[in-house]
Amino acid sequence: MAGPGVAQTGSDLRPGGRLDRFVADRAAADQFSGTILVAHRNRPVLTSSHGMADRSRGIANDQNTAIDLASMTKSFTAVALTQLVQRGEVALHAPLGDYLDGFPADVARVTIHQLLTHTAGAGRPGLTNQRPPGEEEWDSETDIWLGMLAYLRTLPLRFTPGSQWSYSNDGYFLLGAVTAAVAGVTYYDYVRRNVFAPAGLTHTDFYTRPQVIADRTIAHGYLSQPTGDRVDITTTPYLPYLGSPYHGAFSSAPDLLRFATALHGEKLLNPACTHLVTSGRHPLSPTDRPVLAGQLQLYGYGHVETIAGKDRIVGHSGSGPGRSTNIDVFPDAGWVVVVLSNYDTSIRPIVELAQELVRSAVRRE
Repeated sequence: MAGPGVAQTGSDLRPGGRLDRFVADRAAADQFSGTILVAHRNRPVLTSSHGMADRSRGIANDQNTAIDLASMTKSFTAVALTQLVQRGEVALHAPLGDYLDGFPADVARVTIHQLLTHTAGAGRPGLTNQRPPGEEEWDSETDIWLGMLAYLRTLPLRFTPGSQWSYSNDGYFLLGAVTAAVAGVTYYDYVRRNVFAPAGLTHTDFYTRPQVIADRTIAHGYLSQPTGDRVDITTTPYLPYLGSPYHGAFSSAPDLLRFATALHGEKLLNPACTHLVTSGRHPLSPTDRPVLAGQLQLYGYGHVETIAGKDRIVGHSGSGPGRSTNIDVFPDAGWVVVVLSNYDTSIRPIVELAQELVRSAVRRE
């Protein structure tokens, strides 16, 4: 892959190019608010921010604005847990009950691998309005941690482990709890010390609700209303006191590039475990996850591997009230695309165009 050729072949991905113009048009139509970043061989070739991080204080989004990652948080949890696997402190085939007690016998038998790949059947369905009793009153890290674990210990198994794929936020909460139990520190401290710090992330953390409201560098999410208006999520119950192993870490686009560089550069895991985390483990059907025609997707450990023709794309998305996020890493071609929005309007058109343009650039290199 010739470096000098990128200026020509990647022109659609550079400032003023097709992707940049497309995102600007969506922002002008109030369909996007946030940051996109495109990098080649770890060097940004396009960084563009639009919209407001906090409308009430007139604070605009910029490249260092931290945006709620939603389910992209699962990638951090998977890396953290796999570090313990690498050290021989957690076994992928081992049952949950080897690390956490108090669960029904059938739930205690689900394996770490099944939790990582969303094939365990533990916890609630991925899309549900079912909430733990008293959740709205949790206002501390301890409340969230003890409250969620107590609640999850009451839930029955939903299907025979390994028999199907069903996206599970609760499964990743349990993985975070295993990480904390084995490491002997809180999940948050473990991830900060062993994932964020060695990757060089400076605008990434699990922020409390008061921090989100007060800090000018953290974006407020804006929740779409049926009227077309958008409501600041900090004024609603949709922003929890603190995120958890399956959602709610905040990060900036440059930090996510650093994370991708560190992970795929084998700085967070050894080569074998890096491959383990970033390779697909369970094939997904179109009903499991939307996919473009001709593409194949597999869920790995906190990452989705997409096979698009000759190209391999590794990443994860996130969505929810007031946020929509995605990272795509083309590990064989050296491209990374980050899209972070503090709107819940779908960013799928941006992601799909970026994939098309990167693949086209790769063909021409």
